[in-house]
Amino acid sequence: MTRIARLFVFVLMAGTMIAAAQTSGGPTTASAPTANNPVAQVRNARSWEYGPFVNYGNGVGGDERSQYKFLSAGFQLAKPISPVLHAGILSGQFEFGSNIMPLWQAYTPAPTHATYLCVEPGGSTVSCVLPVGGGTYRGVSLTPVIFRWNFLTQSRHIQPWFQGAGGLVYTTRQFPPSYSSAPGFTVDGSTSVWNFAPQGGVGFHYFTRDKRSIDLGVNAVHISSASLGDRNPGVNASIQVQVGYTFWK
Repeated sequence: MTRIARLFVFVLMAGTMIAAAQTSGGPTTASAPTANNPVAQVRNARSWEYGPFVNYGNGVGGDERSQYKFLSAGFQLAKPISPVLHAGILSGQFEFGSNIMPLWQAYTPAPTHATYLCVEPGGSTVSCVLPVGGGTYRGVSLTPVIFRWNFLTQSRHIQPWFQGAGGLVYTTRQFPPSYSSAPGFTVDGSTSVWNFAPQGGVGFHYFTRDKRSIDLGVNAVHISSASLGDRNPGVNASIQVQVGYTFWK
């Protein structure tokens, strides 16, 4: 298990333990006193939240995708859209949000050559060596749908959550890297400049004062073109750590 994968498990366990702490000190309700309680203040007011964030992580798995590194930065906007719903240890509040990442980069192994099966003009199949792309891929990303569940907690400073989201990534050249067509052969090797990014994760807000928080999250992200290109090798999974700062209004 990679260090980032272990961090994902750690944040998941920490968020669960923090959420479970609500049962250790008696019942918590949405009408509980909010004086000196930044978490309860924004929960009861269903405050808008917005702020910048940075993501960094790498691909996971046993193939070359584990060598991929990802870096992105952007701005997120969200708002709780439900009252506190009581369901035992899972009690909490539903939130909807979205984000945009003007900076999105993937760092892959350098371009190289690899052996593939190619089809000659006459229809016979032969072995051929083709150039394979690589290097740094740049683009932008939009995540228009983020469904987040904020756990009900007695903590005055820590608000744990888990989420599911769907995003879209555009890169200036086709991603993931793939082979190029060779003159005289029929090779469908192109991927796509458009990819989808379904994802899920866990994390928490740490309130440093009223209406201000530092945020830490870990997301598992899948990248796939849904066969918009000739090939759809995708990135089955990447684990990305998110650090942000949130203003509440």
